[in-house]
Amino acid sequence: MTTTLWHNARLATLDPSHGADGWGLVEDGALLTVGDRITWVGPNRGLPAHARPAHGVDLGGLLVTPGLVDCHTHLVYGGHRAAEAEMRLNGASYEAIARAGGGIRSTVAATRAASEDQLFASAARRLRALMAEGVTTLEIKSGYGLSLEAEARCLRVARQLGSDRRVDVRTTFLGAHALPPEFEGRPDDYITAVCEWLPALHAQGLVDAVDAFCENIGFTPAQTRRVFEAARALGLPVKLHAEQLSDQGGAALAASYGALSCDHLEHLSSEGIAAMRAAGTVAVLLPGAFYMLREIKLPPIAALREAGVPMAVSTDHNPGTSPGLSLLLAAHMACSFFRLTPLEAVRGITVQAARALGLHDRGLLAAGQRADFVAWDLDHPNELTYWFGHNPCRRVVVAGLERP
Repeated sequence: MTTTLWHNARLATLDPSHGADGWGLVEDGALLTVGDRITWVGPNRGLPAHARPAHGVDLGGLLVTPGLVDCHTHLVYGGHRAAEAEMRLNGASYEAIARAGGGIRSTVAATRAASEDQLFASAARRLRALMAEGVTTLEIKSGYGLSLEAEARCLRVARQLGSDRRVDVRTTFLGAHALPPEFEGRPDDYITAVCEWLPALHAQGLVDAVDAFCENIGFTPAQTRRVFEAARALGLPVKLHAEQLSDQGGAALAASYGALSCDHLEHLSSEGIAAMRAAGTVAVLLPGAFYMLREIKLPPIAALREAGVPMAVSTDHNPGTSPGLSLLLAAHMACSFFRLTPLEAVRGITVQAARALGLHDRGLLAAGQRADFVAWDLDHPNELTYWFGHNPCRRVVVAGLERP
């Protein structure tokens, strides 16, 4: 395995052992990597005497942070819904748009009609935008196929995106996203189908986690529990779209299954917060959807902070309610709309986002961590949540290899 010294950088390790302020700044810092792992982090002058790097890379004084993690995306789908966005801005209600053939079902129709190659090509363009801003790991959910064949096709595309490009992709089965037209009026039958599909998809190696949309316009807690039981039987971790539009008690339900994350959470209750804290479940904040839907009810940030519930931030990229392709903008909006501190937001797109995917080997610059890091043309990491409409990313290293 190749040993490389990455030097002449200002490191924002996010490791508390490098400073009490949380940023873990190391001036004139260096990273030693062996293969895909970091083996040493510190000031360049402190390099262990026994270290014999085969290669050295001068980072030119750039600021280096852990690689960014986008922990909630719906990146694979057919078509787009710009026309619906225009209708909404012109005063059309969600119901009127749905009656006109819009909403999730319009994306389902476009996704089902698209070939695997077409889905890959469109998702790859979107992925390139995220990667250009330093994303090294991301989650991709299914949920726009809503049939066994179409869900499998979307998950295969997600897997292919991860294998063909220098980025780590985690897949989540979101069959319980919406009710497809062929199951109109039969949501329990559809949940039965979803639970029957899951073992086949898992056997094909397509599923890393299982999600559901527990909401008054989605699926009930009882239906969600059935999906979670099917996931548990296969040893798969769960997560949940919870408390976005109303309090369905979904967060507490998900926490009872040891959920990796609960996402959205604008209507999260104190009981839900307590359950998430006890389970170690990460709260994933999605300011892009909050912005696009022009919501006014904020997630209970102060209560989450007081309870010590970890908070991640993600793009929630999807064609209907969050078509953004900038994780840095999502972090900026998390500070501006939700009043996260810059440190909370940066941790939210690195270490906490990794935890929301069940990953504990990335998100920090520390010995033993995966060698995923980004070099930025910035003076301080708080600038990652300050600038917007500007990409300061200059170099990206994934698993010890620089991305071309």
